[in-house]
Amino acid sequence: MSTDRSDALSATVVCASNRAAAGVYEDTTGPVIVEALRDLGFAVGEPVVVPDGEPVGAAIAAAVEEGRRLVVTTGGTGLTPTDRTPEVTRPLLDREVPGIAEAIRAYGVAQGVPTAALSRGLAGVAGRTLVVNLPGSRGGVKDGLAVLRPLLVHACEQIVGSDH
Repeated sequence: MSTDRSDALSATVVCASNRAAAGVYEDTTGPVIVEALRDLGFAVGEPVVVPDGEPVGAAIAAAVEEGRRLVVTTGGTGLTPTDRTPEVTRPLLDREVPGIAEAIRAYGVAQGVPTAALSRGLAGVAGRTLVVNLPGSRGGVKDGLAVLRPLLVHACEQIVGSDH
């Protein structure tokens, strides 16, 4: 599907990484998500790379304010002291959609990655925007996308009241 269609769903990808934001290395997870979303017909620009913590929340809030229908974050969902993505995401949500985050964790564990259970990522609705936190590893992103592919378009349409 073309990403320049006027009826395309819009999305933003936010990468939470202190080192990538500082230019220490290039983010490799954001582009994977962007490509997957474009394949699903979403209109999405390049990933927004920000440091962990409050800048992630600010980037999510900006995308919601701009009317994006989907925000997918990558990174900041683990147990390190700088992993704060769930904490800055939760206050922005009007309601959580726990089944999405649970399914992502369960899928990773089923793929033989027991540490997938350590992800604290959330999913929920902020206004008319679906927000999903994915882990920061390429494997975690690929597993998350495997779960999200069949759900995203339907979920984004449901948020605005489209018929089943």
